[in-house]
Amino acid sequence: METLIAVLVGILFAVGTYLILTRQMLRVILGISLLGHAVNLLILATGGLKKGRPPLLSENRAAFADALPQALILTAIVINFAVTAFLLVLSYRTYQKYGTDSLDDLRGNDDE
Repeated sequence: METLIAVLVGILFAVGTYLILTRQMLRVILGISLLGHAVNLLILATGGLKKGRPPLLSENRAAFADALPQALILTAIVINFAVTAFLLVLSYRTYQKYGTDSLDDLRGNDDE
């Protein structure tokens, strides 16, 4: 299962990097979001995909699932959603003001 997750993380990183290198603002934002999801899957795979009971303290200390990677991923998902929403609103306002979402057109004058 870890191998499948590692391949999926590699594919998400490749697609996210490709989208970041394009010249459209919306594609760059989607690429950043995909990279965030790839990092979340990487943290999950690094934490170990093991089955077990909840990490409750008791006398019976059998195998338990570590809750720290899930907590980190949950926090990262919320932050990724907030950053993506902010960038989408910023992109929309830029499109309203300048009438384009091409990064080449938004770069400025040739004299700069």
